[in-house]
This record gives sequence, structure tokens and C-alpha cells, in this order.
Amino acid sequence: MAQPKKAASIWDVARLAGVSHQTVSRVVNGSPRVAAATRDKVLEAIAELGYRPNRLARSLAGGAAESVTVLTADTSLYGPEAALRGIEKAARALDWSVQISVLDPADTHSDADIIARLPRAGEPTIIMAHDEPGMRAKQVLLDQQPHAMVAIGPYTAEELAASPWLVGMDDGKAAAEATRYLLDLGHATVHHLAIPTSTATFGGGKAHRAEGWARVLREAGREVPEPVPSGWTIAEAFKAVQPLVADPSVTAILCGNDHLALATMRAAHLAGRSVPGDLSVVGFDNTPFSAYTTPALTTVNQDFESVGRGAFELLRHRVDGSIPRPVPGWPEPELIVRETSGPPSS
Repeated sequence: MAQPKKAASIWDVARLAGVSHQTVSRVVNGSPRVAAATRDKVLEAIAELGYRPNRLARSLAGGAAESVTVLTADTSLYGPEAALRGIEKAARALDWSVQISVLDPADTHSDADIIARLPRAGEPTIIMAHDEPGMRAKQVLLDQQPHAMVAIGPYTAEELAASPWLVGMDDGKAAAEATRYLLDLGHATVHHLAIPTSTATFGGGKAHRAEGWARVLREAGREVPEPVPSGWTIAEAFKAVQPLVADPSVTAILCGNDHLALATMRAAHLAGRSVPGDLSVVGFDNTPFSAYTTPALTTVNQDFESVGRGAFELLRHRVDGSIPRPVPGWPEPELIVRETSGPPSS
């Protein structure tokens, strides 16, 4: 019978990371006396080996078993799913437990309902604030426990600088870059197939992708078409975009995410329009499948997993002020040009 795999030790982590076991201990216990590059090496080694610090030993040494609750409306969407993966990896490396509570978008969530989802008062909490339930939860916890919460979402650089509890990326700036790229290819204007958060403003949230797209068109003196609203699913997007792709005057579409772009490519194929010959399609998020569609999808890369790790580190700082405030370590959103975009045919 096969012997059970031996659990990784602190010395295994130290050997893989090329540091002393004392340095691994300092990283595990959140000491500020570790350089950022060294901390990253140790965390990578911990994740690779699946190392789990001894919770009993830590508690006997005066430490405490910690936990974090994540509030989100959907764990199937690529952005929240990737951010959750980053949160879980960072939390597991430091022996924190992670609890996930899903806020059903079909329900009306009262203040009491949101608070009741936390296992204890003051529970450290990360909120996926990219939609209405998340924005609602963000506001409730800002009122109830502002020093034990962090929100992830799309925000401008100015909003991030003014809000110490926010983690996110400026996707409005990225949408502007993608729109400008399509105009530079020679398209007269760019249409927009919008995700739900881009068609409405709620609870202090803003439609940054749609705003960035429209701003560039206005600045260029181009027509700003009415955004086409879509749901989150490919089926909803496919139904919504069919009239748009059937119009031969439409030569470029910026889609709110890669799933909407995939639906647009399928609708264009059925309408007899080639991509990118007759229609340029640009997605958003750089999901894993985007490089493998035929043709490969031009899209905007966003490192959601790194944002999730950053949110967890910021939460630790807000809960324990002796831990230094982390410096954002993820890249800005970036346009990835592949094969679904090109100049208009005429």
C-alpha cells in the first residue's frame, strides 16, 4: 500500500525559497521585517509545497487562528473567481481560513441580512463590489465595521487614492485604450456590448468601462452609439448582439468581457460576417480561453488573481496596523492585440 505523502515542513519551504527557516517563520507570522521580494519567494514556495503552519503551535506561541469572509454575488464569473483564487492562496499561505457567502442578485439584502452572513462581529471581510449586491454590502460594512473590510472592484485611480479600503484596477482607462486602438485602425466609430454594471449606476458604483469607451469617442468627435445591454451569460449576450452584428455599418464592437466577445463572434459567423474582415471584436479580461479561440481574441488583460492577493494583504493591514500597508504589485490593465481586430474592409 502506498505511503501517505509527508506534509511539507518549514525547512522544506526554506530550502525551496532559498532562505532561512527563521525568515519563513517571519513571513508566516506577518512580520514587517521581510523584504517584499523575499516575502513573494516564500509565499510562492508555501503555495507550491502546500505547507500548512501548525495552528496549535501558533496559538501556544500567542498567535491566533484567523479567518476571512468573502462576500460575492457570483463565483462563476472569471473576475471574481480569479480574485477568490488569489485570496485563498494568500490566506492559506498564512494559515487563515476562508469562508465564502454568496449574495443572490435576485434577493433584496437588508443591512441585518448582510451582517448576519458574518460568523462574528468585526469579522475581517472582503467584498466583490462589481455589481449591485456587492455595492450594497460594501456600503453596509463601511458603516458597521470600516476597519475590518476591503472592497474589490473597478475604480478610477482617483477613487482608489481617496479610499483606503479599495483594491482594484482602472478598467475605464483600459476601455479607453481599446477604443482608441480601434479608431486608429480606421473605424468610424466603436459600438459597445455592455456587461450589466456598465448600463446602470447604483449605490455609488459607476460604469467605468462604458465611460472610458464613450469618452474617447466624444474626444475624437465620433458618434457615440447607444450601448447594447447584455446579461452575464454567453446566451444572453448572443441574443442581445444579433441585431448589432446584422447591421453592415457596424464594423467594430468593444465587448464588456470575453464571454460577451465569444457570443459576438458566434453571432457574426451565423450572420455571414467575417472577423476581423467585416467586424472587429475586442473583449475584456483575457480569460484563459481567449488566446485559443479561432481567430484568437484581442482583449484587455486584467490580473484579478494578483488583485485578490493584494486585497487580502490590505485587509491584514487594516485589521492589524502594525503590518505595513502593502504596495500594489499587479500590472495595469493592458490591451492584448491578437487576431479579431483589424482595419475596416472599406
